[in-house]
Amino acid sequence: MNKILIAIAILSTSIFTHAQKNPNPGYWQQRVNYQMDVNMDVEKFTYEGTQKLTYSNNSPDTLKNVYFHLYFNAFQPGSDMDALLQNIPDPDGRMVTTQTINGEKVFESKISKLKPNEIGFLKVKNLRQDGALVDSKVVGTILEVTLKQPIAPNRSTVFTLDFEGQVPTMIRRAGRNSKENVALSMAQWYPKLAEFDFEGWHAEQYLGREFHSVWGDFDVKITLDKSYTIGSTGNLVNKNEIGHGYQDTGVKVENNKKSKKLTWHFNAKNVLDFTWGADPNFIHDIYPGPNGMKLHFLYKNDPKIVENWKKLQPLTAKLFNFFNENVGEYPYNQYSIIQGGDGGMEYSMCTLITGGRDLPSLVGVTAHEVAHSWFQHALATNETKHEWMDEGFTTFISDLAMLSVLKEEELSDTNPFGSTYNSYYNLISLNIEEPQTTHADRYAFNRAYSVGSYSKGSIFLTQLSYLIGWDAMMKTLKTYYNDYKFTHPTPNDVKRTAERVSGAVLDWYLVDWTETTNTIDYGIESVQDNGKDSTKVNLKRIGRMGMPLDILVVYEDDSMETFYVPFSSMHWTKPNPYPEIERTVLNDWGWANPNYSFSISKPKKNIKRILIDPSQFMADVNQENNLYERK
Repeated sequence: MNKILIAIAILSTSIFTHAQKNPNPGYWQQRVNYQMDVNMDVEKFTYEGTQKLTYSNNSPDTLKNVYFHLYFNAFQPGSDMDALLQNIPDPDGRMVTTQTINGEKVFESKISKLKPNEIGFLKVKNLRQDGALVDSKVVGTILEVTLKQPIAPNRSTVFTLDFEGQVPTMIRRAGRNSKENVALSMAQWYPKLAEFDFEGWHAEQYLGREFHSVWGDFDVKITLDKSYTIGSTGNLVNKNEIGHGYQDTGVKVENNKKSKKLTWHFNAKNVLDFTWGADPNFIHDIYPGPNGMKLHFLYKNDPKIVENWKKLQPLTAKLFNFFNENVGEYPYNQYSIIQGGDGGMEYSMCTLITGGRDLPSLVGVTAHEVAHSWFQHALATNETKHEWMDEGFTTFISDLAMLSVLKEEELSDTNPFGSTYNSYYNLISLNIEEPQTTHADRYAFNRAYSVGSYSKGSIFLTQLSYLIGWDAMMKTLKTYYNDYKFTHPTPNDVKRTAERVSGAVLDWYLVDWTETTNTIDYGIESVQDNGKDSTKVNLKRIGRMGMPLDILVVYEDDSMETFYVPFSSMHWTKPNPYPEIERTVLNDWGWANPNYSFSISKPKKNIKRILIDPSQFMADVNQENNLYERK
């Protein structure tokens, strides 16, 4: 009986660990558990492996097909990624060569020039479902699989397969021999089951941007040349056999001297993917993080960068503290910052970043990629469709964190959001903005994608603080993380969280800001005497997007007063953001009427200036008409 009770307790704990806590009724999500054993040839940059994948169908649908991502197939001449680079007007500069002909820039895809021993590929053989061979078809970076036995709701199946791959020449995120001479950046390197959610399958060609993944457990063994040090997702199971700086203090590691290879065994629970980087010349440092977690730093033994990487370590611990306090607790027990890749890219429990940077840049890229641990790897929105929720919220919180961890003289700008707003305003001036509902791979311009997801996504939050107040916005962020972590939230979930926290109605904000390219532009049209002791202020809405207005009035004696114009669609009045200044709440201004007037109980001659939005958090695209100054 005791054994039965213990077994039930263990089972209950296991179920609770992976419980789906999304507050939306009827929510469900799929589950994957991977076991992989991989052998890497570091001379040829090829590898072979086996995979056992347990897939749980928690959906109400019976699945007759499944799809695997074969990301490395994108790095071949003629791939869809190659085609995009040759047809978009402003391709990613890391993926093309550029020359000027007759005064015009001409781009050439680096992928189109790859030789057979430089391309990436991923091939699957002997694919079986519960022991039975299944039919499959490769379409670019997707493996289409027709199941022998459909997977009924609330049922699991086991796939087994053999795979072989070739690591491409470094072009985008993953690859070999980066510009900083890191040997292996192994991201999206294995056959990865595509996500199936309430919208159906997400199995599009990989074009180099964002992802949507299924949570699961990974048990991974990697065998490669013993001189290489690996940094990765998860925890090293056999650290005292491997050494390389992972072993327990005081443990002497005695590897088989006759063997030229070592097998590294990693385990990761409840993550979206498994990523690793490796090099024979890595330094590996471990630094204590908050709440007993460990921070791993793996970087080239290059005198030009070592000092900055050492300085980075205590600052990274401070970053984790900042994010824990302002968003929520980091849910894992380790994180690895690994030199590699082609810039900075977030992965589960680790990041690949380029390392030859000055200290502020090194801290900045680390802050951004670490912050993704909250806004992608714990929340995991579908960033192919809602990339602004991931990149934008990450940009917001990492920019704020930089103020906390760097000295003022090390910051490029003490206003953490100034460049964000300027990027957005510049995009508007170029007239190439696209709605944030645009699929990440469908933007006509890379610049429109970058600004729309990073800058405009960040402004969604800073501007939300203008709408409901800074404290309510930050509480919204923490509540959103706590309520929706590990459950793939949608834009509506963010909006509803803000509504629950504040009491405001915000559907109009989500629609106008993310689903349209409507801009905000309010102006002071005129200020005129309105009798002996009164002044009439005439305002105009010029942009298509409505907003409430905070208006600051400075009088001749330098005393101040504020006026608040509620936006009728909000059905709510914001608490006074400047409690030290007397405020008058005026009548609502509805969207349909472009004109609005109010009176100030002082003559015009006593008014020095009037300013719309003293916080500058409202993204008004024309600031010049926001200010009246008496001449």
